[in-house]
Amino acid sequence: MNLRTKSREEPEINLTSLIDVVLLLLVFFMVSTSFIKATEIRLQLPQAEAMPREEPAAQIEIVVSAEGDYFVDGQELVNRRPETLQRALEQVAGERRELPVTIRADARAAHQSVVTAMDIVGRLGFSRIMIATVSEPE
Repeated sequence: MNLRTKSREEPEINLTSLIDVVLLLLVFFMVSTSFIKATEIRLQLPQAEAMPREEPAAQIEIVVSAEGDYFVDGQELVNRRPETLQRALEQVAGERRELPVTIRADARAAHQSVVTAMDIVGRLGFSRIMIATVSEPE
């Protein structure tokens, strides 16, 4: 009596024919597919028109002399009081608070005069404040 069990063969799946079928289906669908533009969306895009650029925005210039005198756009103010500088800036700018303001000060000007000019410009609502500097020649 032979009690040994027979060794079983592992089942195999032959993929060669499956690959052939998949490739044939792929070719069939590629050839039979029609590329219709039925889902095309028609868009009418707006046309851009070139607008002429406005002149560069004016600029307000405040000059502080060595003695502490103020000049607004080249016009000397009658005194050094902050109220006078404020009225002069209101007259020059009007309601245009978006104008850039440049503060130029002499090297010998008192620091307080420059700070006063910056404070008044800030209180009036100007947000673009620049301080002009001059580099010394080498």
